Amino acid sequence: MERTGRRTGRPPLTERRKAATRVDIARAAVRLFTTRGVAATSADEIAAAAGISVRTLWRYFPTKESCVRPLLTAGIDLTALALRNWPPGTALATVLDDLAAAAGDIVAEVPTLLALVRLTRTEPGLRAVWLRAHDDAEPVFATALAERAGHGDANDLHIRLHAAMINAALRVAVEHHANEPDPAGKGTAGKGTAGKDIVATVRTALLTAAVGLN
Repeated sequence: MERTGRRTGRPPLTERRKAATRVDIARAAVRLFTTRGVAATSADEIAAAAGISVRTLWRYFPTKESCVRPLLTAGIDLTALALRNWPPGTALATVLDDLAAAAGDIVAEVPTLLALVRLTRTEPGLRAVWLRAHDDAEPVFATALAERAGHGDANDLHIRLHAAMINAALRVAVEHHANEPDPAGKGTAGKGTAGKDIVATVRTALLTAAVGLN
């Protein structure tokens, strides 16, 4: 439930620093997981690669697998923002286009994100983190849709079904894109095109899942 009188604008500097540290840890973890495997990578090695102490790492994450969560939730958070900012009478496509234009930070992380999503197919611990991220997102999506509908009942069956469809569409779109040939744009297309491609894939999936919402 959202609080009234909440802050607007950019988060305080300390929160931004914490968020940046979490992403740095996630990047370091993905680099090690993709080159060495999860089982062969220790929390101490992740901490060293991120330039922090292992004690600090445990303050941010409960397990070494959960270190990757900030990269997995970036697109989820952006989708939740799009749903919260989706005013009645406005096509969802318009909102998604506006959010895509502001998704520069996420697009920059696309190669790392796709490498991570591919790992979730063979690493059960990472798969659990990925699925848990989406499980946590579903009630957030439902709340946003309920508020948009004007009745605020996130437990309404119709609302919950649409939230589940949007959630599944987002997950399937990212997984589909990650496992396509040359998903990271390592060929002539380059990283920039890879970022645009995944945004287009997710946009298509969300619009398909949102059919019937008004």
